[in-house]
Amino acid sequence: MNIGVKPGRTIIGWLAKGEDLLAALEKLAQDHSITLGEVSAIGAVSQARLGYYNQAERAYYYIDLARPLEILSLIGNISLKDGKPMVHAHVTLGDKDGQAFGGHLAEGTLVFACEFAILEHQSATSLVRQIDGPTGLFLWPAQ
Repeated sequence: MNIGVKPGRTIIGWLAKGEDLLAALEKLAQDHSITLGEVSAIGAVSQARLGYYNQAERAYYYIDLARPLEILSLIGNISLKDGKPMVHAHVTLGDKDGQAFGGHLAEGTLVFACEFAILEHQSATSLVRQIDGPTGLFLWPAQ
């Protein structure tokens, strides 16, 4: 399904040390009534929780990294789930030795320092996440 979008607002800023990264980004989307958009960020975290979706089992597994890490890249989107803005983001993190870790951004990732950009999209059609039978994931509808 393709939907037509036009540019909306751009919101940039930083998150406070100690905030939960995912929860803070979702709160920003809710506070600014953003129901469709993109999010990106750089910075560092004091600890992280990353998700991996096991396709065969249709279940998320989580990796907890209890150490300081750099946010090498965070990219995601914003759409609606259960009537509220939801941030779906993937993140790549790096440690002091240059090792990289990546996955689905999960709650439990705590900000050390973070600068973000949210690009709002405006559309006559909303993207509402719904369960996708073949994958077991909450995805945008296919039509």
